Amino acid sequence: MRAPSYIQDIVSWKNSFEFYIPVQVRFSETDAFGHLNNTNAFVYFEDARIALFKELGLMQKWSKASYSQIIVVADLQCDFHKQVPFDEQLQVGVKVQRLGTSSVDLHYVAVTSQGDICLTGRGTIVQISKETGRGAAFDEETRKLLAE
Repeated sequence: MRAPSYIQDIVSWKNSFEFYIPVQVRFSETDAFGHLNNTNAFVYFEDARIALFKELGLMQKWSKASYSQIIVVADLQCDFHKQVPFDEQLQVGVKVQRLGTSSVDLHYVAVTSQGDICLTGRGTIVQISKETGRGAAFDEETRKLLAE
């Protein structure tokens, strides 16, 4: 498998993931060729990202009406390495790759029930002010949670 440019060593990169969610590919998520429609990979990445943020207690904070910041996706990329059929049981992982002042770069991996990497991805999430729409620095508590 040829690794994308954001991955230096695919084996150590894959082994560095600690947070996974299970995803079973539904029939409605496949295309006319019987494999996962490419748009659904981004839904799986979102599911993993939100689950991680919930686990850290961050979604509860960001989703409060009284909280003055929200998070937005700045960019998202997916690389497809293997076809994924209906009913495949995936493990979708997400990890913090780099933490900035108001942004966090996340990496994603999806592994089949046979242990094969089928999807890899990366993306940047930015915390912005609800009022101005501009980047807003993470507070120390959020930085600590994302860095762990």
